[in-house]
Amino acid sequence: MLQQGLGQASKAHYEKTPTGIKVSFKNSETSIDQDVYLDVVTDKIVRVTAVPAGATFPKQTSMVIIDSLRRQVKSLVVSSSDSTVNVQTANIKAVVSLVSGKVEFLDLTGQSIIKEAKRNSNSFLPNSYQADAFYQINQDFIVNSEEGIYGLGQHQNAVMNYNRGKQVSLLQYNTEIGIPFLLSTNNYGILWHNYSITKAGDVRPLLPLNAFKLLSKEGEPGWLTATYVNRNQADEVFVSRPESIIDYGYLTDQHKFPTGIKLADSEVIYEGSLASPYTGKHVLHFKYSGYMKVWIDGELVADRWRQSWNAGTFEIERNMSKDQPQQIRMEWIPDGGESYFTLNWQSPIPAARENIFSFNSEAGDAIDYYFVRGTSMDEVISGYRQLSGKAPIMPLWSFGFWQSRERYKTQEEIEQVAAEFRKRKIPIDNIVQDWSYWSENDWGSQKFDPKRFPDPQAMIKKLHDQHFKIMISAWPKINEESTVYQEFKANKWIYPRNIYDGRKDWIGKGYTSTFYDPFNKGARDGFWKLLDDNLFKIGIDAWWMDASEPDIHSNIDLDERKSVFQPSIGSSVRYYNAFPLQNAKGIYEGQRVTDPNKRVFILTRSFFAGQQRYAAAAWSGDIASRWHDMKDQIAGGINFSMSGTPYWTMDAGGFLVENRFHKPNATDLEEWRELNSRWYQYGAFLPLFRAHGQFPYREPYNIAPSDHPAYKSMTYAINLRYKLLSYNYSLAAKTFFEDYSMIRGLAMDFPRDKNGFNSNDQYLWGPSLLVNPVTEKGATSRKVHFPKGTTWYDLYHGKQIEGDQDLLVAAPYERMPVYVRAGAILPIGSVMQYTTEKKQDILDLYVYDGADGHFSLYEDEGNNYNYEKGKFSRIDFNYDNTTKTLSLQERKGDFDGMLTKRKFNIIFVTDKNVVGLDVPSKKSTAVSYTGKAVQIKLK
Repeated sequence: MLQQGLGQASKAHYEKTPTGIKVSFKNSETSIDQDVYLDVVTDKIVRVTAVPAGATFPKQTSMVIIDSLRRQVKSLVVSSSDSTVNVQTANIKAVVSLVSGKVEFLDLTGQSIIKEAKRNSNSFLPNSYQADAFYQINQDFIVNSEEGIYGLGQHQNAVMNYNRGKQVSLLQYNTEIGIPFLLSTNNYGILWHNYSITKAGDVRPLLPLNAFKLLSKEGEPGWLTATYVNRNQADEVFVSRPESIIDYGYLTDQHKFPTGIKLADSEVIYEGSLASPYTGKHVLHFKYSGYMKVWIDGELVADRWRQSWNAGTFEIERNMSKDQPQQIRMEWIPDGGESYFTLNWQSPIPAARENIFSFNSEAGDAIDYYFVRGTSMDEVISGYRQLSGKAPIMPLWSFGFWQSRERYKTQEEIEQVAAEFRKRKIPIDNIVQDWSYWSENDWGSQKFDPKRFPDPQAMIKKLHDQHFKIMISAWPKINEESTVYQEFKANKWIYPRNIYDGRKDWIGKGYTSTFYDPFNKGARDGFWKLLDDNLFKIGIDAWWMDASEPDIHSNIDLDERKSVFQPSIGSSVRYYNAFPLQNAKGIYEGQRVTDPNKRVFILTRSFFAGQQRYAAAAWSGDIASRWHDMKDQIAGGINFSMSGTPYWTMDAGGFLVENRFHKPNATDLEEWRELNSRWYQYGAFLPLFRAHGQFPYREPYNIAPSDHPAYKSMTYAINLRYKLLSYNYSLAAKTFFEDYSMIRGLAMDFPRDKNGFNSNDQYLWGPSLLVNPVTEKGATSRKVHFPKGTTWYDLYHGKQIEGDQDLLVAAPYERMPVYVRAGAILPIGSVMQYTTEKKQDILDLYVYDGADGHFSLYEDEGNNYNYEKGKFSRIDFNYDNTTKTLSLQERKGDFDGMLTKRKFNIIFVTDKNVVGLDVPSKKSTAVSYTGKAVQIKLK
């Protein structure tokens, strides 16, 4: 129907659709020509789609949104005024301006939640790639300056809160994971429905170094002085030259370095000053390999290291005043002959964009997103999973300890390591076979090299008999000389460009290779058949999907990567970020058909929206074994979890190792041991706990002897992991049944405590535990923010601390500070050698005084999908703080092998009974439980 009252020039009109509205603008003086659709999915979820006027609504099947999505709408009312058309559900109101086309979401009291900025000529920029026509698209949102914004995947910049002036690239890359889901403390989320490379936040282009006013070391305007010196003889200068742009980001940039200089022999020192034409917060963006130190006005602000094949990134925030120079010195020691270093920067946010948060994508048919509302951040994540799929419960064994290294080279090695763990009685459930177990030329065959692994089936049986599971690395990569290449080529299941380019890998003599195409169902089925025939049938338990970006080559530029990666369903530009999603899909669906009763487990280096439904967990890629990398993982893991994707971990100990640790002196050896101790402490409080990395070997006994504090600390962390098994597995059930998040930013549980919004080195593990990793060498204390609104107890000793304060707390070598929330009911089991060694028939229940509490103890068969059919049990514990009463509710449900009788030892932690895991309680209440309700008065 034609909307009257706006003046004939606007000609905006709307029409009702079965699930919402369509608003059209044509030849309007107040809007670009566009059609705006609102599609109500539930009372709390609305899809917004905007297309240029007359363009076809996107019809393709979504890879992110689940096929079985059901609409659950209690109420849907469409109304209008002279200037708006409104869609109201039982929970939210969506308003579309009939003047501009802007969409705003409000609660039922009329309070604004979030609104679009007006779309303009930059919203839809026509473009194409390989005959695929699309738009480069941009949407600005107006956000509240006080809200916290999280999610967007996993990134290595140590940023927790993405509000106000942060730029993040949603781009699949080793150590970087792009997930286009935003989560706000104002209890909404935005799922940006797009597969292409996307910038989010402050999307203004980064500026090159020479956008500053530069002065050289000698005071000459226009450049910094770059001095290339002999790294082994500092007084020998190879060359000194002006550099005003630092842009050595890829292989194709290597020619820009001074002619005749060997970077492997050089150290490069940049000196001078820079001044900005703006006042405010500036952000320097670095990409680097090798050693990098940065001083500004004499202050050391960065000290980093990365291997050259896997360049890292970091950011430096700096307040600058207009035209006021700041001295800068950068010392760069390149890592080998091909090295990488770029430096760009963000200028301060203009006032007009201070409250703008944007999504800018390279390719799409429409501006397309889902708005998700909730009464809490957990409820918002639940809405996200309603759209994109639930996260299955991972197998029980996966909550034990995993041992890996890069790599076990023979069958004998892996069997010896397994035997040593059992001999030393270090608990472990999973051992991991990394890459190159195949014959050198047969990458992609998924077959063991018979020379080094003469009987893999017998090896796997031996491991199973010793109560190990085994996970194996299964790359999506296929060598041209492999035994399966011709089949995949003939069926058009591969990307052929890399073969024609002749680009070789780094194995042996070097082999041309490419990746299979998981966007092709036949290729997915063919890839799963390889895994099934050669690995699954002989007993492999879990899949490690490495290089799933796909990592054609780490250091070729994006244009080259796009030319190599050409999905069968469309262009690489359109589908760049979705490879890991389709890769996981094929393996998950393949295994569930092949063996419907065995839980799938996939560990993958890259991840996309919706991938959680395929039993996929992510790890943070090939990070460095350095303190700064450990700290960077904390914010990265929290934001990954707050992207609605719950299973995450990292290489405990870090992957890439400096040469100084290969044959360390006494000082470096002790640092190596301390670093691994701290990393193990952190790793014990994650969904998955896996030690992994390059040489030196990563088993605890290879890191330190048994009488060393490091060995004691690492084995304590492993034993604690098993003591927490009932707690952790119950969190996994809560994650499936209630769409919970195990790793939790402080804002999730304490949204009124804004002092915690930006906290990038603490998190909550489940509802009860405040985890505070130690990420500084030699530290024996660290600052902890105790969120307000509750009392906290030291996990190990029971000391009570009031919330709403920052304190310097003890962090001895052997322990990472962990605190328990008042009202928590924490089940602690006995030490086990593996997760199924014995049933948890005796549990200590630590009850923490000071607030009402609840915990639901969940159990099932641990290895199959019977829980989807209702075969599981729950025991609900409730603590009434007023009456000091603990209630054990009647057990609900059953399953084969369920414990019918068990014992709970109730330990009441108060300011008068100061006890913890390291201070045994002298008084406890023993309760024999047979499934009937019991109440215990605590004293």
